[in-house]
Amino acid sequence: MLDIEVFEGGFKETELGPLPEEWEVVGLGEVAEISSGGSAPQGKEYFGGKNPFIRVQHLDNDNYTIKGCDYITDEAVRKYKLKLFPKGTIIFPKSGASIYSEKRAKLPFDAYIVSHLMAVISRSPLLLQDYLFFNLISKKLSKNKADNYPTLNISEVSQIPLPLPPLEEQKAIAGILSTVQSAIEKTEKVINALKNLKKSMMKHLFTYGPVAEEEAEKVELKETEIGLIPEHWEVVRLGEVADVDRGLSWRKFEEVSNDKGHLIISIPNIKDGYIDFNSKYNRYIIKHIPISKQIRLNDILFVGSSGSIENVGRSVFIESLPIEGIGFASFVFRARVKNNAVIPKFLYFMANSHWFNYKDYVRRSSDGKYNLQLTEFKSMKIPLPPLEEQQKIAQILQSIDQRIEKEEKYKNALQNLFKSLLHNLMTGKIRVRVKDHGED
Repeated sequence: MLDIEVFEGGFKETELGPLPEEWEVVGLGEVAEISSGGSAPQGKEYFGGKNPFIRVQHLDNDNYTIKGCDYITDEAVRKYKLKLFPKGTIIFPKSGASIYSEKRAKLPFDAYIVSHLMAVISRSPLLLQDYLFFNLISKKLSKNKADNYPTLNISEVSQIPLPLPPLEEQKAIAGILSTVQSAIEKTEKVINALKNLKKSMMKHLFTYGPVAEEEAEKVELKETEIGLIPEHWEVVRLGEVADVDRGLSWRKFEEVSNDKGHLIISIPNIKDGYIDFNSKYNRYIIKHIPISKQIRLNDILFVGSSGSIENVGRSVFIESLPIEGIGFASFVFRARVKNNAVIPKFLYFMANSHWFNYKDYVRRSSDGKYNLQLTEFKSMKIPLPPLEEQQKIAQILQSIDQRIEKEEKYKNALQNLFKSLLHNLMTGKIRVRVKDHGED
């Protein structure tokens, strides 16, 4: 672990703005080798080998890492004359819509890369590869050209100005940022482990009930029209235990300014497990929303239409509302429990289990959209445990959700810290260096 100290120094004016006096500004091409990848092999016979091959879609922009790769044969390497890039090579897209996200990653192993990626390797003893990686994360490299299509070429990348601190300062900057990035990656692993635990628990709980895993084989199951369920559970139709309704349609002239109407939540506002009340995308304000089309606490909202069948049925449980009188749009479905036969949070978890096969209730329209059929959706048969078991199942899953939420908040705090440090360290607003203990 690096022993780092913070210090202050003077500044000078440069083409990049004010920078510390000891720093230089160089063109990236002066200190680094810049090249492109090779053509992607065409044909199934070239895949399944032992050679890692990285494509644009393998770059994970959230954590600036590689999230997977293809494997190609030796014959593919020879035929397409692919170049092997060493571990630590910095890669990023050079063309295509994906460059809007400004993806960056370092190769975690020696690999071949596709031609849509650009590779950068330090070739100067004055430039650390790790510092270069974080500096390139801090920069917007792409430029919009014809038809706002962002592209990059080697010549342009070579001319990118690069702030160059002394090596000891580079080492300290990279060390700090690496520590935060490592914490983000570890937190991401914890989140993924918790999500996998939740999936496993849901499968178990909605098959055997809230019993320990070693007690599952003792649970008596019965065969029903929907499959095996515990002997004492019932089978009901969704519409018997919940009122399921579609949202509100309105005409353009009914929309008004923000301070004179009521908020309507549309499909794009429904994210993965929460509603983005602040998003302006497809967020509407209209004059009047009937009580019957207003959202209440403990309601469950479903995405009822999408261009992708995988998005149909995405749901959110309403645990809080920023204001009263919020409505929901036509292709959003709402489920509201009818009576005390079912606990709302249990029904929400059930809606995300293997019992809700939304694809069985979807039809494709002439415009290519996949639409959930409300009448058929209401008639879906689901298992219903006694209330005490519903409560236990909901509590178990909610406790996992709370742990996930806690880790997500921690991850977001780390990401905000990373962005702040990245800006301040790369501009010299915060000066750091490795301590020289010989001066003590």
